[in-house]
Formats: sequence, structure tokens, C-alpha cells
Amino acid sequence: MLRAQGRAVHQCDSGWVPVFVDQEQSISLMSVGFLLESPDEAVVWRGPKKNALIKQFVSDVAWGQLDYLVVDTPPGTSDEHMAAVEALRPYGPLGALVVTTPQAVSVGDVRRELTFCRKTGLQVVGIVENMSGFVCPHCTECTNVFSRGGGAELARLTGVPFLGSVPLDPELTRSLEEGRDFIRDFPQSPAFPALSSIAQKVLSEAPARLS
Repeated sequence: MLRAQGRAVHQCDSGWVPVFVDQEQSISLMSVGFLLESPDEAVVWRGPKKNALIKQFVSDVAWGQLDYLVVDTPPGTSDEHMAAVEALRPYGPLGALVVTTPQAVSVGDVRRELTFCRKTGLQVVGIVENMSGFVCPHCTECTNVFSRGGGAELARLTGVPFLGSVPLDPELTRSLEEGRDFIRDFPQSPAFPALSSIAQKVLSEAPARLS
């Protein structure tokens, strides 16, 4: 998505140097994929080794001065999630941004994620509903492929802010696969205002949480 595949991680006095994905060096990235010899190699590690690497990614990477550190995790409430929360806790994390799709199976999984956040003392910034309908590029009619409203209803029942819904968009998928700048290249996409609104809500929430 960021055209960083095959890039190398180097060492400096402060630890690992993250991979910068733009010429201005405004976005840096760290992934276990950079440490593997082949992109087809599987990470077959037991919990303690994975947890140790997560802690290293937080404390042993020369991140420098950051505006935001975004940790992207798969769904779940595993040891790895616990390790990420504990590694970030000394730095006062802003909170978790939880993403679901509208159907009941996904909403059920995310409900457990919210319970995990409460038990670990991690604030929830809000819920985002992804794949929320498909807007036809020809007639602009919206078809709810994966049901509808599951994210908003979960937010209402749990008292968590609902940040918005992002519709399915082939242009968004293509831009991610090609590593393109979606915001710049597809301003007329139906996903553009949704993503912009969600980002603005998260950014406006940050000063209140940090104060």
C-alpha cells in the first residue's frame, strides 16, 4: 500500500531506523516484513518472541519526533494485542480506533474488542463501519452488500462514538494496491468525504484526550 516492499531496515545509535515512505520523510514505517529474507516467508514464532518484537518496535526504533504513532493490528484479543497495549502504555496512547463491517459476525467480534479495551484501560476513540454499501459509479445508487448499520448500532449500544461509514469503492482498492495517493487522485470518490470526515473527527478528539 505504501510501496515499501523490499526496503531494508538499518541500525543507528538509537536502534532501528524506520523506512520512510515519502521524500519529505514525514511518514515512517516499521514492519516485521522488513526483517524477513523473503516476502513468502512465514513468521512462525511463539508468543514470547512475538511479544518481545512488538516491544522492540515501540522502544528500539528511532522514531524521532512524532505527531502520531499508528499501530495497525488484526482483529483479536490475543497476547500480541496485550503486548502492544503494555508497550504503549508508558507513552499515554490516545486510544483505539475500532473498525467493523456491517454484518453481525463482524459486529460480534468487535464487541469483544471493546470489552478488551475496557479491561485493559484503553480508551476507544470511536467505531468506523467499513464496506458500508456499494455506490454504483454510474447511477450513484447505494446497495448494502453486507447488511447495513451494524457499526452505528454497536456504537449506540456500547456508548462509544460512531465516527462514520466508508462505502466500498473500487478506486480506493486500486489506489491501495498500487500505492497511490487516494486523497489526491480520487477526490470525487464517494469514499473521499467519509474518510475525510473520520480523519477530522479523530484529529479533533486528540487535543481533548491529551489535555
